[in-house]
Amino acid sequence: MARRRREPETAQIQSVTHDGKGIASLDGKKAFVAGALVGETVQFIRRKSRRSYDECELLEVIEASPDRIEPRCEAFGRCGGCSLQHVSPEQQRSIKEQTLKDNLERIGRVEPERWLPVMTGPEWNYRRRARLAVKHVPAKGRTLVGFRERHAPFITDMHRCEVLAQPVDGLIDPLSELIGRLSIRARLPQIEVAVADNQVALVFRVLDPPTDADRAELIAFGELHDIRIYLQPAALDSVTLLHPAEADSLHYSLQAFDIDIAFEPIDFVQVNGDINERMVSFAVEQLQPGADDRVLDLFCGIGNFSLPLARRAGTVLGVEGEASLVARAGENARRNGLSNVEFRVADLGKIDGSESWVKSGWDRLLLDPARSGAAEVVSRMHLFGPRRIVYVSCHPGTLARDAGTLVNEQGYRLEAAGIIDMFPHTAHVESVGIFSKS
Repeated sequence: MARRRREPETAQIQSVTHDGKGIASLDGKKAFVAGALVGETVQFIRRKSRRSYDECELLEVIEASPDRIEPRCEAFGRCGGCSLQHVSPEQQRSIKEQTLKDNLERIGRVEPERWLPVMTGPEWNYRRRARLAVKHVPAKGRTLVGFRERHAPFITDMHRCEVLAQPVDGLIDPLSELIGRLSIRARLPQIEVAVADNQVALVFRVLDPPTDADRAELIAFGELHDIRIYLQPAALDSVTLLHPAEADSLHYSLQAFDIDIAFEPIDFVQVNGDINERMVSFAVEQLQPGADDRVLDLFCGIGNFSLPLARRAGTVLGVEGEASLVARAGENARRNGLSNVEFRVADLGKIDGSESWVKSGWDRLLLDPARSGAAEVVSRMHLFGPRRIVYVSCHPGTLARDAGTLVNEQGYRLEAAGIIDMFPHTAHVESVGIFSKS
């Protein structure tokens, strides 16, 4: 039987998903049209059929939304790094705010007493941490360096990236040329990017040892662009500095608290440095720690929140699952002359209440978990007993789930919630919830 030919169709977009897909309804079935905006009349073709919806390709915008703008990046639409460059910044934030509202209502069955103003910052060249994929493609006569394509596992053929922090935004082509000259170009699958206040670092994942000539090329690249070059031959603990021969730690500052935080190029740090400074100041302000208060910072990492909190509170304990990050946090406390903050290694997904630090009487608590959220912690919040909680989240679904537990089971009020525009032009939703209890 011949396959039915798909014909172009026309419809008006009624709503939009969090990642920029317009939704139309035809013949009782939803059509998800990538790149279409609310209110637009568009022509599209159905590409993949699902039980309750079809995935569609946008062919033409017949009547455009006033929220549509010209994407800045030449690779937009192909590159999977950004999905919202065609949407005005104001509308991007509105989409993300609606995503958080929908998740809180649908998953958590909660509603904040007030909505916070959206926290905003620079819209371009904000990304100080990234992982770039690499593949030498003889058929193209070049080495591809960049993010994966939006609809395929291939690496985007791109020449620069408008969201990467300077000077890395303009180094895509120079990196492509560099790797193309290496003997191990087929054995170098990725580059980690870390842009600190004091230096730019690139970590090259090498599956085979580089030759002396390869090393010379990498060192020359580092000298030319004033960049630190690291090699990673195996697991994360194998990362070593190639150029220069010696160097101080990478670091970033939180000027409002006179804090300087050192980190290694493979450590987790918040992607957007400008927003991170604002977010930390906001979190400390909302926790309202006093000079006699005991503050607990869970999922503390290298001390991004713990150290500023120690400038205001009486005692701070940071808890983190990764021993290397805890060690770095302790070093950062000493680096900043803070004696009222300690750090501890613990698996925060396995709390049974017997841990001595859990029932130590906490006045304030900060949460900044990974995408999976903090289900185990919030289900046992009565053991910690804080009067006030600030929850910073990188996934609105898990924040909504945990907010439901705090409000509906643990007796907290959701005073306020809002989004933090940490990743402009992407579908990523960073958010914050403020909880209190009498």
